[in-house]
Amino acid sequence: MKNTLLLTFLFLLTVDISLGAAANSDSQIGIKIRMGGRFDNVRKCVASQPGTKGGIAADISLFAETPLSEKASLHIDLPVMRPILFALAFKMLQFEPSVSWRFTNTNPGTKNGFTYGPMLGFSLHYGPDYTYDAKPDTAKHAFFALGPTIGGYAGYTFSRSSGQPRFSLGVSPYVTPLFSVNDPDKRKGVVIGGLLDAAFYFKRNK
Repeated sequence: MKNTLLLTFLFLLTVDISLGAAANSDSQIGIKIRMGGRFDNVRKCVASQPGTKGGIAADISLFAETPLSEKASLHIDLPVMRPILFALAFKMLQFEPSVSWRFTNTNPGTKNGFTYGPMLGFSLHYGPDYTYDAKPDTAKHAFFALGPTIGGYAGYTFSRSSGQPRFSLGVSPYVTPLFSVNDPDKRKGVVIGGLLDAAFYFKRNK
């Protein structure tokens, strides 16, 4: 019960921060498609065979980006597809929101430019470890785990004539140490991965 309340609180806190950022008149929101892979010696990857440490990583997320200065912005990412898919299809949870501090160096004569910066987040897990099948007896072998995510972002941003970002393509490498909670087996490990991010920004009316 305590674990459920903690997960609910963290989820609602992340949503509240994202909505608060989006409410800023200078903020933009959008949809991000993410695809990559990871090494994972803790969690079960539903696309991999039992015993496989890791596999593909994919998600569709919503994001809000708020300018901090002419060249810096705060980017909040809220995963949507994977938490819903895992909950409905496998009775599992993988929820990994993040915040990144991004800098953009625009090219002379254009508003496009390279974007880069550090990223911090957290990872929440409920489900079996990598040695089990994902579907049969999920609850029997499931455990809670959590940990911080540390990474970065590097990519290229294409902007509208107004200066608003329109589309960005980049990579997000990351590492996440995971620690189980109230787990008799005291499972722990690390996730090391990377994602290719394609972000589509909705146009903001000025």
